Amino acid sequence: MKLLTVGSVAFDAIETPFGKTDKIIGGAGTYISITGSYFTPEQGVVSVVGGDFPKEEIEMLKSRKIDLEGLQVKEDEKTFFWSGKYHNDLNTRDTLVTELNVLGTFDPIVPESYQEADYLMLGNLSPQVQKQVIERMAKRPKLIVMDTMNFWMDIAWDDLMETIKMVDVLSINDEEARQMSGEYSLVKAARKIIEMGPKVLIIKKGEHGALLFHGQNMFFAPALPLEEVFDPTGAGDTFAGGFIGYLAKTDDTSFENMKRAVLYGSAMASFCVERFGTEKLLDITPVELSERVQMFRDLVAVEGRI
Repeated sequence: MKLLTVGSVAFDAIETPFGKTDKIIGGAGTYISITGSYFTPEQGVVSVVGGDFPKEEIEMLKSRKIDLEGLQVKEDEKTFFWSGKYHNDLNTRDTLVTELNVLGTFDPIVPESYQEADYLMLGNLSPQVQKQVIERMAKRPKLIVMDTMNFWMDIAWDDLMETIKMVDVLSINDEEARQMSGEYSLVKAARKIIEMGPKVLIIKKGEHGALLFHGQNMFFAPALPLEEVFDPTGAGDTFAGGFIGYLAKTDDTSFENMKRAVLYGSAMASFCVERFGTEKLLDITPVELSERVQMFRDLVAVEGRI
């Protein structure tokens, strides 16, 4: 198997200035794996849902060549549910409802067929669960990428510090980088965080792009100015799916190729925000993806001498 994703497969209910949804499919594992399906057909998911999770959504994931042997279905329990409302700037939101349900007792089981995965994407879950997955792999993947959030910094700092020592790439946003490091400057923050364990750090800045750090090397990818942004839910997970999906496809973990992967992740995230939930992610053509990546390249391209 090329790529293994660990993350929530869940329900979301979203309200933005442009409208709102009832329960729709969401969760980090969902966004990452759907995005990853554009890059490699050899991927699996470790997650858990309840008996209320629609069979047609499971079939949709399977139709995208996503192996679901690692998806546990707890028939007598309910699926994780999150509801949120975004403010007018779409950068801030209020969480209205969080129901852990099956995720509260999630014990990740890594099937035998997943044990040899080359690339491992740890979506935003408790650092203890993320660590368990790494320890349950028969061999260490070529690259382990981990996403986390300030919630785990607040309640599980020691577990988080143990887990980030085990990964190659850490992906967080600018607010989380500042909290983790105690530094306002993102350059100083990156230096401190890399000393904590990960070799590479990605700092996502939402509508202001993303930064990539490795040693003394730094790369900045802008965000694409969009005419319409409907829903930023899942954009960070979609970015992660594009990033690790491209690395798995090219099988090249050099810093230069990670720069390209950041552009692909940014391109996929720019599609995600154009519709509610995963809607836009389900019908992107290869031509559209290629054109969108080229748009990102053009944003920073300068001809002639400077």
